[in-house]
Amino acid sequence: MGGHRILYLGAHQLTAYRRQGGGIHADGSFAVSPDGLAAFADYVTMHRKSLFTLLVNLAEEAFQAETIPYLRAGDRRAVITRKLSQLFYATPYTASLSLGHEKNRRKDERLLLAALTAPGSLDPWLTVLRDRRVALSGIYSLPFIGAALLKKLHIDDERCLLLTVQDQSLRESYFERGHLHFSRLSPLSQSSIGGIAQALATEAMKLQQYLLSQRLIARNQPLRAIVVAHPQALKAVAGSCISTDSLTFDIRSTIDCARQIGLKTPPADSHLDTAYAHLAAATPPAVQFAAAPLRHDYRLRQIRDGLYGLGAAVFAASLLFAGQQLYAAHGLAQETAETLARAQGARQRYEDIVRTFPQIPASNETLRQIISRHAEFERSGASPEAFYRDLSAALDKAPAVDLDSIDWHAADSVPQTGTPGGGTAPVGSGQFVQLRGTVNLGPRATPRQLLAAFQQFVDALGANPALSVTVSQQPFDVGTGKALRGGEAETATGIRPFALQITRRSGA
Repeated sequence: MGGHRILYLGAHQLTAYRRQGGGIHADGSFAVSPDGLAAFADYVTMHRKSLFTLLVNLAEEAFQAETIPYLRAGDRRAVITRKLSQLFYATPYTASLSLGHEKNRRKDERLLLAALTAPGSLDPWLTVLRDRRVALSGIYSLPFIGAALLKKLHIDDERCLLLTVQDQSLRESYFERGHLHFSRLSPLSQSSIGGIAQALATEAMKLQQYLLSQRLIARNQPLRAIVVAHPQALKAVAGSCISTDSLTFDIRSTIDCARQIGLKTPPADSHLDTAYAHLAAATPPAVQFAAAPLRHDYRLRQIRDGLYGLGAAVFAASLLFAGQQLYAAHGLAQETAETLARAQGARQRYEDIVRTFPQIPASNETLRQIISRHAEFERSGASPEAFYRDLSAALDKAPAVDLDSIDWHAADSVPQTGTPGGGTAPVGSGQFVQLRGTVNLGPRATPRQLLAAFQQFVDALGANPALSVTVSQQPFDVGTGKALRGGEAETATGIRPFALQITRRSGA
């Protein structure tokens, strides 16, 4: 079984408590004997998965105030370790508490060095815990838990005493501004309400006199003593604890203390064992006496819990991210469906509008070719304007010539067909035009007259240096070995076709 268990070690026995639901419940007590240790070993084995905290309330403890120079990090730890080994060389259970820095130029640090001076009282119990490889969070001394109790009770006096009853003993501690400076344990000779009340009053005055002798407080300095007792004992305690000018008693109920510290199972009598056990588990002090090897399994448990927590956080983040992505995908799917529906509606409206257009006389292929040619003209920057001016000038000089078609091209190299040799020849860059037309001089014109009119047109074009003219088809076949006969003129209509290839050089 898991959970958190607090081991309360007193002078005569060790009591195991279980923290559950905000309450502290006793699991059993184990006497300081071989049988008690054996029973404790069985208990630890049964609950080896639990987290254990050892709370010590022994008279064998020592406190020493020291001052060290203003140091940091490793140097400070080294100085404190050396002082602890010098003062408490007979025990490994030592700790230190910083009491602040002095308000001078050197800023020396004041320390309270503490030790549990009877290691033999702890070693048997710790051996069982170490052999069972359980997680031990730390070894805490009850006086240092008293600082957490004062904080929960909202007591922040500059100097005060705290007197509590537990484990057949009376714990007396002296605090300055919430920091422990001294503590001692006194046995209770009488466990009756009257005996406890008388012991509280007597021990408070004894502790005040001891602090005066040690010059920890000044004479006639006001001092408040916080006394915690069961409601049934409050009247007896108030009758015994009479305030004076220098010592004022502040009596608190165990029920009120349990409520203020968050303990749901208040003590049944004036003993605050369960209250201190609850504070050791809920708000453990920074000062603890366990060396690193004793807390090894606890550190491993912390690392494991941290990894579990990290894994849970990553898993939760992954679920959150997956949910976000799923929500985004759902939104995108809806937007896609809406977009497709709008596109389908737009397409349908477009088709309805297109059906209202009049029919175009040209086919789609013809329109595509025209658009392609136009795009070529736009890209090349060429224009037939200059050629048309040259052609118009030549036509003005040859009124007998009529044109049937003009096929104009702008290209870097255009094949020239219909050459006298019957082959093709490259024209070069510029503009290329194929002209087809007729020579019309009337039905009475002779072949020579028609040829002369045609030649006049060719000469007018050739007179322009920017043009290169090639005759692809003569009005008459005037090849070598053939002659023009007059009979042909009589049967001719006076209209003869011809074809020319004209090249206009680029930049001319």
